[in-house]
Amino acid sequence: MVQFGVGQPVPRTEDNRLVIGNGSYTDDITEPNQAHAYMLRSPMAHAKITSIDTSDAKAAPGVIAVYTGADIEAAGIGLVPCLVAVLPNRDGSKMQLPPRPLLQKDFVRYVGDSVAMVVAETPNQAKDAAELIFVDYEELPAISDTEAAAAPDAVKAWTDGPSNVCFDWEFGDEAKAEEVFQSAAHVTKLRLVNNRVVVNSMEPRAAAATYDAATDRYTLTLGSQGVHRMRQQICQQILNIPEEKLRVVTKDVGGGFGMKGFMFPEYPLVVWAAQKTGRPVKWTGERSDAFLTDTQGRDQVTNAELALDEGGKILAVRMETIASVGAYGSQFGPAIPTLAAVGMHAGVYNVPVQYNHVRCVLTNTTPVDAYRGAGRPEASYIIERLVDTAAKELGLTPDELRKRNFVRPDQMPYDSPSGVNFDSGEFERNLIDAYQKADVSGFDARQKQRRAHGQLSGLGVSYYVERTGGSNIEYAQIEINPDETVVVWIGTQSTGQGHETAFAQVVADKLGIPFASITVRSGDTSKLGKGTGTGGSRSAYLGSGAATEASNDAIEKGKSIASNELEAAAADIVYGDGAFSIAGTDRSIGLFDVARIAATQAQGDDIQALVGDGVYEQEGNTYPNGCHICEVVIDPETGVTSIDRYTAVDDFGTVVNPLLLAGQVHGGIVQGLGQAIGENTVYDGSGQLLSGTFMDYWMPRADDFPIFDFSYNEVPCTKNPFGIKGCGEAGTVGALGAYVNAVVDALKDRDITHIDMPITPEKIWNVLHS
Repeated sequence: MVQFGVGQPVPRTEDNRLVIGNGSYTDDITEPNQAHAYMLRSPMAHAKITSIDTSDAKAAPGVIAVYTGADIEAAGIGLVPCLVAVLPNRDGSKMQLPPRPLLQKDFVRYVGDSVAMVVAETPNQAKDAAELIFVDYEELPAISDTEAAAAPDAVKAWTDGPSNVCFDWEFGDEAKAEEVFQSAAHVTKLRLVNNRVVVNSMEPRAAAATYDAATDRYTLTLGSQGVHRMRQQICQQILNIPEEKLRVVTKDVGGGFGMKGFMFPEYPLVVWAAQKTGRPVKWTGERSDAFLTDTQGRDQVTNAELALDEGGKILAVRMETIASVGAYGSQFGPAIPTLAAVGMHAGVYNVPVQYNHVRCVLTNTTPVDAYRGAGRPEASYIIERLVDTAAKELGLTPDELRKRNFVRPDQMPYDSPSGVNFDSGEFERNLIDAYQKADVSGFDARQKQRRAHGQLSGLGVSYYVERTGGSNIEYAQIEINPDETVVVWIGTQSTGQGHETAFAQVVADKLGIPFASITVRSGDTSKLGKGTGTGGSRSAYLGSGAATEASNDAIEKGKSIASNELEAAAADIVYGDGAFSIAGTDRSIGLFDVARIAATQAQGDDIQALVGDGVYEQEGNTYPNGCHICEVVIDPETGVTSIDRYTAVDDFGTVVNPLLLAGQVHGGIVQGLGQAIGENTVYDGSGQLLSGTFMDYWMPRADDFPIFDFSYNEVPCTKNPFGIKGCGEAGTVGALGAYVNAVVDALKDRDITHIDMPITPEKIWNVLHS
């Protein structure tokens, strides 16, 4: 085994530079003669723009240019695209979405909608000038309530639309589901709210652009989850310029969580402004921009039902969901509560019949899109609340009802009626292990002791599964240099996951070379022509596949050189442990010796290394899964709830790096618990954001949680040669159900059967004292 190879807990190599302040983020960029942009946002949730006067702003000190929607329209610039707008309604008609120009000219549809951009010598001058722009608004009625927006007589968020329901989607057989529910021995029903959350990445969004008039080429640097899709959208759908004219770069990224994978107006605007002004232009969002304009997550209301027979076997699951997409269709917004969640509402159970009806509605709020888990946490929460509630109604323990309905290992590969294909999984094993590690058998004694002190206590179980993937293809290039270093360019993008470490482990294993000799890079369209980017928990297996294929390509090219040096046929050359050798002999030549020969053979060509290119495409998705158990203690006098224990036993297939895996799971659990405990985006009836600062928006902190007891069982995935299953979002998927089930269990003696997220102390106190 190579030191620091696959499976070893290698500490993150990138942390050394990041913790001492040597990271390089978009806002760190300072170009010569750089100008600064500031965005004027709408203060109203819904209004008609009757006029815009920019004369005072243009005359303000330091101002270089002021742009409005009229300028954007006159330049023929395209709209911010919704990439799933082609999806049809269940009756075959088209999805109905309002157009979204980079700057609004006629109407604004949420607080924070972009109205004008000021470019000035300094950030403060740009901000001061923006305050001098006079916009005359004619305020219109607004709608911010998700459930109310679906009513036929609701105020329209988009006055030109037929209704607020922009996408009416269904999956499954409605008639068959109705038949099953009519004859079922037992039916469990719940109304569940999946509350809206703000992404709140540590690093705000930012973008910086330059334009070289001599070559007619642009460079855009931004924090993203993949540069290639950004380039494609800006060039093909917005600015209408050839892709080879635009270089897109992403350096270090301080958190993405889905949101930094999407297109926002500021990105093409700074590119265009750099060309118009002839100056480098940088825009850096403030925290208020993040609250108002970053895509937000969740925001669904579901009426869910579970049908069971007299023996506790699940017969069917049925959901009616209203999901807000906000004021516009974001990149994947309408697909998150629909396609992203297909089949996940059945969880890890044998569910013969499933029906899911979703109405996506427009509201005068910030657009909603993928947020860590992207539809799967919502689906897992629904089925796990249903199963837990059904168990209590049937007088069964939570584990017993789950065991009766688990898909068994001997059923693998399992093709579910909902289209999910489980290739592997040992669900009951993970549940049993989690019960032992959480000491569930000792809970009654702990609960009795707490009751003696006037405390309430509950234990919640959740068994999650999620489908990872999406765009199941990735690209890589490997450069093996004469100086005995290796550079790997990968199409996926790190936003804090540890890619520089994990992919170096994969390449070290494959090539049999020192881990320390390998540098992993990403985020530059001029260095790697194609890439899919990060999202859907797919980076580990797709990136590993691409890096392996690139390594294989370099090895094959190296064999040709080695055969000449060793005076043997290329077919007789084998590779292993960092060297090429003649099969069956001790004659060999090292990888880096071959790289030096390759460099001398370049003969003035730009190639100064042994280069391999790799493309990896996977058929099908992976299905990480696991059992989470949460134990809570509630003070009934204050409503304050504390988590005493949190246990997770997961299955991520073959593990590349246990340390990185634990970090991903811990972070995912905290984000899920954040939503369940206190995070909540609140709008008033007029569409004003009431939770727009950290004074008003609760965020989880380290001392809100115990040390998580995390372990895993490796059940290799059969859909990729590495056995890897994705892990980046799994903690979030499992956390919601575990926490809410625990709180409801603590309150069961008070005849409380459900409480919606976020479960704040105030909410618990009111429930207990009402």
